[in-house]
This record gives sequence, C-alpha cells and structure tokens, in this order.
Amino acid sequence: MLINTTSHVSDGPRLTPRPAPRLDELTGIVFRDGDAGPDLHAAWRKSISTDLFRHRTDLSVEERRQQSYDRLRALNEEVLCARDLARDPRALAALHEWTSVVDGGTATVAGIHYNLFLGSLLDDDVSPARDLTECAALAVTGTFLCTEREHGNDAAALETLARYDRERDEFVLHTPHDGAQKYMPNTSAAGGPKTAVVAARLLVDDRDEGVFLFLTPLRDRRGTLPGVTVTTLPDRIGSPVDHCVTGFDHVRLPRTALLQGEHGRLTPDGTFTSAVGSARKRFLHAIRRVTVGKLCMSASTLGGCRAALAIAVRYAYLRHISGPVAAERVPLAAHRSHHARLLACTATAYAMTFLHRTVTERWITHAPEDRTETERLVAMAKGWITWQARDITIESRERCGARALFPVNGLAEFTANAEGAITAEGDNLAVWCKAGAEMIFGQVAAPEPETGASDQESLTDPTFLRRVLAAAERHWHLAARRDVRGGGRDALGRWNHASAAALALVETYTVGQAADAFAAVCDQVTDRGTRAALDDLRALFLLDRLVPLSGLLLAEGIVTADQVRSLPDVLRDLTAGLAPHLATLTEAFDVPEEHLASLPMLTTVKTSVNSSRRDS
Repeated sequence: MLINTTSHVSDGPRLTPRPAPRLDELTGIVFRDGDAGPDLHAAWRKSISTDLFRHRTDLSVEERRQQSYDRLRALNEEVLCARDLARDPRALAALHEWTSVVDGGTATVAGIHYNLFLGSLLDDDVSPARDLTECAALAVTGTFLCTEREHGNDAAALETLARYDRERDEFVLHTPHDGAQKYMPNTSAAGGPKTAVVAARLLVDDRDEGVFLFLTPLRDRRGTLPGVTVTTLPDRIGSPVDHCVTGFDHVRLPRTALLQGEHGRLTPDGTFTSAVGSARKRFLHAIRRVTVGKLCMSASTLGGCRAALAIAVRYAYLRHISGPVAAERVPLAAHRSHHARLLACTATAYAMTFLHRTVTERWITHAPEDRTETERLVAMAKGWITWQARDITIESRERCGARALFPVNGLAEFTANAEGAITAEGDNLAVWCKAGAEMIFGQVAAPEPETGASDQESLTDPTFLRRVLAAAERHWHLAARRDVRGGGRDALGRWNHASAAALALVETYTVGQAADAFAAVCDQVTDRGTRAALDDLRALFLLDRLVPLSGLLLAEGIVTADQVRSLPDVLRDLTAGLAPHLATLTEAFDVPEEHLASLPMLTTVKTSVNSSRRDS
C-alpha cells in the first residue's frame, strides 16, 4: 500500500470488523481475462509504463497527434504478429484498456489500424492473398472510412460510389456530392503514409449491389494521392486525433481492391454473386468488424474510468483539509460525503469490468446460430459501459476540485474520451433502440417472481437484490409489449409509444448481466476478506440501481414499505464497512506508478502535506 489509509476515516457507530481484502487477489480478479488474462494485461501494462508514454502537456495539438502514431509504432514493435493481434478480440480489447489510461488518441488510432483496417482485410478469405507486410510493420498506417457528412448512424444509406468498369476491369471510386464526403477518419499527414478500407456503394452494370469495402491507398510520403481530397477538421474535445473530411474524385482501383465474402464477390467474368439477399445485411456483413470495435470502445472507457478513479482516490488520501477540531487536518477521504461517491463508482467499475470480460468471452465462443443475440449483447454492454464510464470520470474529476480541471493533472480528458466512445461504433442511443426493438418480442421475458414481498429478505443479500432487479426487467418487458400493441397502426408511432419502456428494458437487462458476471467472479474467490468485500461491493452496486426503482418495486409488490424506508440506512452501513478498503479496491486497478508519478496533482499535494506536518 503506497498511501496511509488506516486512520482518519470514522464509521460513526462501531461496526463489526471485517477481514481486509487482499490486494494481490483483487488485482488478479480484475485482470482475469481468459486463459492468458494476467500475462496479456501485464504485457500491455509494461508497454505503457515506458518513458514514451509519460503524461505530457508541453506539446501542441499537432505534436500530440503525431505522438499517438509514434506510440502506436512503439506498441507494434512489442507485438509478435500484427495479424494475430487483429484476429484476437480479447487482445485488442486489452490493448484499448491500457492505452486509454495514458492516451485516448493512441487507443483510437490503434483500434482503427488493427481492428477496422487490418481485421477487415484479414476477414476476406475469398480474394487472392494480399501483401500486408508494410501495414503489419506500420510502414503504412491503416484507416477506415465509412460514415459520411450526411450518413452517420444510417451509414447503410451512404452515397460514396464504386462503379465497376468492365472494359478496364477496375472500380471507379467517387464522392458524388459534399454530403457524401467521409466524416471523420484519421487521414491527415500525421503518422505518415496511409491506406484505407473505404465503404462504398458497388455499382455493377448500373445496378446497386449494396455497400462493400474497398482497399484504397490515400497518401504516400509525398502527400495525398491523385483524386483524394483531405481537409483537416477543427480540434475536438478529448485526446487529439487527426480527424478529417475525405473525398474521392473518380479514383481508379484494381479489381483486387474489393473485399469479398459470402455477402458478395465478383467472378472472373465480372458477374456479381451473393449468398446474402438483403442489401442491408450485405452492409452489416461488410462492416462486421464494428462489433469487435464495440468491445474495444467499451474497454477503452473501462481503462480510462478505472484510472480516473485510482487518481481521485489517491488524491482523496493525499489532500488534507481542516478537521472538526482546531489545528487538526484530515484527508478528504475521511468524509462520508466524499468517499461514499467514490465507493459507488468503484462498485460500478468492478461490475463494468466483469461484464466486459463475460461479454468478450461470449463473443469469442459464440456459435453461428447465436451471432445475432451475441451482437446485441455486445451492443448493449457497449452502451452501458461507456455511459457509466462517463459518469465515473465526471465524479472523479469533481472530487479532485479545481486541480483536476487542468490537463497537466491527467483527469481532464477522460470524460471527453468517453464521449467519443459513446458515439463511435454506433451511437449508444441508436444501438440501444435497435436492441430494445429486437427484445420486445424476440426475447423471452424474465420469469414471474415466485414469491411476493417479504421483510424476511435482506437488502444486503446480492442474490435477493438480483431477483428484485429481474422483476423490474420483467415489468419493463411486458410494458414495452403492451405499449407497442397500443401505439396505433403507424410503425414509427408504435415505436415511439413503446420506446421508453423498451429502453428501460435494455438498461435493466444489461445491469442484470453485469450483476450475474459479478456473482460468477465472487463464486471463484476463496480468501475470506476478499470475498466479503466483493459481496458488499456487489450489494452496493445493485442497491444503487434499485433505489430509483423503489416506487415501482413497491407498487408491484416486490419489496415492502419497510424495506424501502430502510434503503438509506442499508446504503450507509454498506458504505461504512467498505470505506476502510477504498484505497485497496482502487489500487487493484494497477495503474502504473510511472504514470501516477507524472501527475503534479499527486506529487505536489503529497509534498505540501508533508511540509504542513513538519510545520506543526
């Protein structure tokens, strides 16, 4: 333990002492991620602990953009095989989880290069093998161009064209108007030569065959290639990335540029064939790497919010303020109003972590017939995790006061980076609406509770709390079915009538999946102190979600009036019991000391505290 947490925190009335959780076991649990979990995470952690990844604020925006590519190349030198990394969703997610701790920009360009670009090319098992040596070595950086100025969440309607020229056996890539310009890929000169996979509408004999991906060189060391126009966008919030608007003016591409698969291929005589009849399904197949991208976006905010919490908790013990007795100074962490908020965030961060591990495993191991359901689970988890991450980073920043407003102290960009992930790979609200619409009649409702409300049930029993949450899920599921039937004849009107209940269904279902993942981890813990802390943390997580639903649950006969009245007391006692372990719980996030030591907020405060003690 690097900071003293054994004094100053008063629990009020004396509670029964609980054994302390073990830091090493907590860390092992957090990074238990498949068979290679600890080694996988240790490798990425080691990579971001080098001097190249130290927190710097003395660089211009342009220099920071270039720095992200320099860091990407340094990471690539540590990778045994870039192709294997691109094929491994767990390794890709872990890469995002760690790079986001120190630089959201590096996480962004890494995900685009390895997953969306290289992964899309490797998924093409129909075309002749392509030479990807330069891309694998990052002599050429890959990027991904899909969304357009006028087509974001409705990218299936994008308008960039790729017309097949039979006479020359080539494709002609063209942007028909400004609204079809690609928005907002990383296509500037930062990072050097770049090649893209570009989503475009394939026209064969003037027949629209749907959206496919095309391998398209964009720039070499001398600049953009003929027919390619790149305009750098203004700076955005968060870690800098070289976002641009990109257009094409009748750029000719060889036949081999088309990425093929079961969704479509071009025979040697120029005949188009497809095993997928729907143009929308062809598009979804072409951009199927976006699902792994959702796992990566979730992981990115997961690593970022855990780092934000680790910083905020350490600051809470280092920053001292006037105490209730004259001349006494106590750490911020001594105050319930301070540590209770951080504990609630910590409980959520653990639940997010365990959910992400479970969903990643589901994606890696799912059977073909389960693909639709698994994709929906990945999408729901992405929405919930990234939204929770934003809330946690906001709370962490606020708990550190004015110092955290300054980027030099390492907290200011986390919230903006979470905002980017909320929008990337499918806007959260849009993907939740899609999931909710599918779930209304496409998924079995949670079972009806076997028993009614009873004061015999304990509000600190996570198993009981999980049953209560399932009852809320069932309520929203049935409400959504009722509302969609009563919404009139118009399809949009029916959805509008049912959308609120459907979105509540998605949220409660996803929280339930997180609770189940949490429970599965707890069942594997053998150390008594660690298990007790995790059980309390799980109960705190569930109670925080159930408090806003207490009126509904009372009306539905799921909980009693006395249980609702006792909720504040139960939350208070859980918080008091966990408060002495707050630092251990967040130190288990294993944020590199090299990074924390580079943040002035955590070093100057410590020095000033030591000075004040000497003066007294």
